[in-house]
This record gives sequence, C-alpha cells and structure tokens, in this order.
Amino acid sequence: MRKSNAETAETRQRIVDVAARAFRSKGIQATGVADIMSAAGLSHGGFYRHFDSKDQLVAEACEAGIGDVIGTLDAAAGALAGKEAFQAIVAAYVSEQHRDAPEHGCPLAGMGSELAHADDDTRTAAARGFDQLVDVMAQHIRRRHRGAARSEAVFALSAMIGAVTMARIIGDPEASTAVLHDVRRHLEAL
Repeated sequence: MRKSNAETAETRQRIVDVAARAFRSKGIQATGVADIMSAAGLSHGGFYRHFDSKDQLVAEACEAGIGDVIGTLDAAAGALAGKEAFQAIVAAYVSEQHRDAPEHGCPLAGMGSELAHADDDTRTAAARGFDQLVDVMAQHIRRRHRGAARSEAVFALSAMIGAVTMARIIGDPEASTAVLHDVRRHLEAL
C-alpha cells in the first residue's frame, strides 16, 4: 500500500531529525546512512526514496539543527531585552549543558570542521545558519549602527562556537569548564 504525501513528509522529517542528532553527536563521516535509517525505524533501502544522497541529508540536517539552536536561544532570551537578552543567549550557548549534549547542540560547533569540507549545498546551508544565528544575536546588541551590532555578533558567535568546540576537545573536565567560563565572562562584558 502506498503512503500518503503527509506520511511520506512525516517519514522524511523523522529521518532528518534523527540525522541531525546523530551528525551533531558523532560527526558526519562516523555516521552512516544505515545507522540513521535504523535509528529512524526504517530500512536502509528506503533512504533513496527520500534523498538523492547523504550530502543532501547532511544539508537538511544542518538546517534543522540550526533551527533547533535558534529556538533554544530565543527561549533563553525570552522576554529579556538588550544586554540582558544577549547575556542570556551567551550563557545558554557557552554552557556545560551545551558541551555535554552535542546531539542537541549547535551543528556549527558539533560538525564545523566537517562542514568546511562538505559539498556546496551543505556549506551554503551552514553559512545561512551562521547568518541566522548572527541575526538573532545582533538584535540584542544595542549599537547606533546595525553594521556595528552585526560585527559584534559575528565576533561573539565565532567565540561561542570555538569555546564549545574546544571545551569538547579538552579531556580535563576542569580545564574544559574553565574555557567555557572564560569565554562567557569576556562575551558578557561586551
């Protein structure tokens, strides 16, 4: 029996959601299509009914992951405004919780080096996601000129991604946490 368009779209979204978590947690190269399909409760053979390639899935998973992060940062800012909202965003992103749960974290911190070597569509999706995150941050930076706020947001987001990435790399728990605290302290002073 053939699936309805709604069921097909739901299945595709389930695959993207599973892939987004898996890629952020284990990386792109270490995550096979068979692993993703199995985790989604589907057979490996069904993958090509939904996607032309793993690259296409990576691009869509990156977009979905960025959407998740934007939702998290918007929730952190909540009803706050200006510097308080900016500090809440920094605190939510540059945190032990984000470090310790890469499957729910930012794709740019979780797979950044792999995204740099990905196909054009995936790099475009990642760059678009970076711009969206910068926009979220820039709206909470009060500067006379929008360009200045955007420039500060680019700096802050780059530092935030780097801090979480390095905190995940460093094996010593105290040193890892110190990286997060140091970067958060400097960013909150902006």
